[in-house]
Amino acid sequence: MAASLSFSEEDLSCPVCCEIFRDPVVLQCSHSFCKTCLQQYWTKKLSGRDCPLCRCESSTDDPVVSLTLKNLCDSYVKESCVRGAAEGEETGELCNLHGEKLKLFCLEDCQPICVVCHTSRKHKDHECCPIGEAVLDFKAKLKAALKPLKGKWEAFDKARQDYEKTAAHIKTQARQTEEQIKAEFEKLHHFLRVEEEVRVTALKEEEEAKSLMMKAKINAVERTMASLSDTIRALEEEIQVEDITLLHKCKATMKRAHPTIPELKLGSGVLINVASYLGSLTYKVWMKMLEIVRYTPVTLDPNTAAPWLILSEDLTTVADSEERQHLPDNPERFTLDTAVLGTAGFSSGSHSWDVEVGDNEAWVLGVVKESAQRKEKVPSILKNGYLSMYYYHKMYFAGTSPLTRLNLKKRPQIIRVTLDWDRGKVTFSDPSNHTQIYMFKHTFTEMVFPYFWVGSKECPLRILPLEMSVILEHSS
Repeated sequence: MAASLSFSEEDLSCPVCCEIFRDPVVLQCSHSFCKTCLQQYWTKKLSGRDCPLCRCESSTDDPVVSLTLKNLCDSYVKESCVRGAAEGEETGELCNLHGEKLKLFCLEDCQPICVVCHTSRKHKDHECCPIGEAVLDFKAKLKAALKPLKGKWEAFDKARQDYEKTAAHIKTQARQTEEQIKAEFEKLHHFLRVEEEVRVTALKEEEEAKSLMMKAKINAVERTMASLSDTIRALEEEIQVEDITLLHKCKATMKRAHPTIPELKLGSGVLINVASYLGSLTYKVWMKMLEIVRYTPVTLDPNTAAPWLILSEDLTTVADSEERQHLPDNPERFTLDTAVLGTAGFSSGSHSWDVEVGDNEAWVLGVVKESAQRKEKVPSILKNGYLSMYYYHKMYFAGTSPLTRLNLKKRPQIIRVTLDWDRGKVTFSDPSNHTQIYMFKHTFTEMVFPYFWVGSKECPLRILPLEMSVILEHSS
């Protein structure tokens, strides 16, 4: 016992769990650990058998049990119990009822008692133990209760970190979205500026042309007026003549008094054609804007995209990649499958969209129920909530259970997906020749979303825009 007193609790504690060694083992580097602690450390590490302290590799499969250390720890624990009991007797508190030292602990009432209390009617048949043992037992219970609390703390700490990453992702999303919004509006602003400049330039050109025309007319009029002024002045001088001289030139004078004068006529079309510039101006610009505007019936939802997928900025193209992105594991996201959904779900009506599959070697298209599992990798077939069409290993399938092989005469470049929610139909067809490939009949009871799965990195899937036109209706 004297030997054990030369060791402190720190000397006999496992470096991993920081408690007195339980079944201690020693490694080749001379460091000792609880056998269970060491095994748990190696299991979590998954590779290598190094020392938790010095990281030296252990060449033996099973570490050597240290019997000497185990005996020292057992002796230390027993001595601590005896010493605790003795200290309790020497310095213990006194019973309020009997004035005796509190040497016992009533396990049923959970309170320290004296020897007289133990024989009293209140505690006579209750199970009791020495104070020292009760202290050790209670410490053990506290340690046992502390472990799940630490586990919960670690879980909350992980959640906090995830929330912080999500908050950072939200800021990144907002910044990138703002940049894209500004870029899109800049395209529109540029288009409008160009259209404005074209119209203003045309107006200025017309103004210049018609101003030149009017200037020419003014110059012609001024020349005529100058000629008339000369004629008038000459005739006035002739009138002043009193003798026969006036008559000698009368024929020429009369001819001069009746000169050929061009007709003064403004003519049509000399004014600015204001109506051509302002008439339905916004409508004409909007019609021209249709040439640059694109509308896709389905927009991909980046919040559902698996971390391996890459979406285009306009959210119409999806491609597979080898690099996993660091994205929040929100409930909407597919985590184990390379899938993404459309943003808008459908719970009524008829809807259609075309997907350019091109030379992609592995894809799945269709619709999926809102309640379908997204955190587990399950086949995208009808019984799992998917109404889909497959292309895999150069073969086409319908997502029935089991899969239905589809025999196509030629490989389509575009797949049209048509959903008729009210009639319970999902149809796949080739729009190039208007050929139906397969049709599901299913009664829908919940919202469904467009579904896209990509298994090939060579060629992305692209949702094609619709051709837009304007029809003018005249009310009768």
